[in-house]
Amino acid sequence: MNWFTRLLSNRADIRALDLALRETLAYWQAAPEPDLGVAHFEARYVIVNTEATGLDLDAARLLAVGAIAVDGGLLSPTASYYARLEPDPATALINLLTFSGAGPVVVFNAGFNRTLLERALGEHLGIKPEWTWLDLHWLLPALYGELIDRPARLADWMKAFGIETFQRHHALGDAWAIAQLMLAAQARALTLGLNTPRSLAELERSCRQLRRQT
Repeated sequence: MNWFTRLLSNRADIRALDLALRETLAYWQAAPEPDLGVAHFEARYVIVNTEATGLDLDAARLLAVGAIAVDGGLLSPTASYYARLEPDPATALINLLTFSGAGPVVVFNAGFNRTLLERALGEHLGIKPEWTWLDLHWLLPALYGELIDRPARLADWMKAFGIETFQRHHALGDAWAIAQLMLAAQARALTLGLNTPRSLAELERSCRQLRRQT
């Protein structure tokens, strides 16, 4: 049974959640979609990162989530969220949704982080968010090809920009590094006339399509 089959078969029945959690989830689901046409300095991006039991998506289990907001072009350590899933995964994930809002959500290596998170949200809350996902794994080589001209590891980009964080391989620690890379991506995007979240999403989509054709 692969991860997608498992996601469909294990989707949670939210009627099992207590009333407060169901109300919080309903409030999050009713939130309006973000305007992807606003300027970067008017947008609230949320960097989301995960900790897992391993790197094999068929076997990996989500252990913890971390998130940091880049709001109005500013990064603040206080605008952050971290939680381990045990012993109460539903509360941990609903609090992540509340912090993240309607997105857009920024990740590094969506193939792993997005898949792991969507599987957990399906299993514990019965939902799959309709976020706009922005993957720096694809965006950074498109914006900073003079540094690294191909999809590379997070550690390679941290070295290229001289970025450090308080703890590697920790959901919030790596999210802090990814958030700094997002600020760099915004700065370069502005010089190229890519002024909005929608323009970054279109660039990322073009990069992924081009990679599949080569």
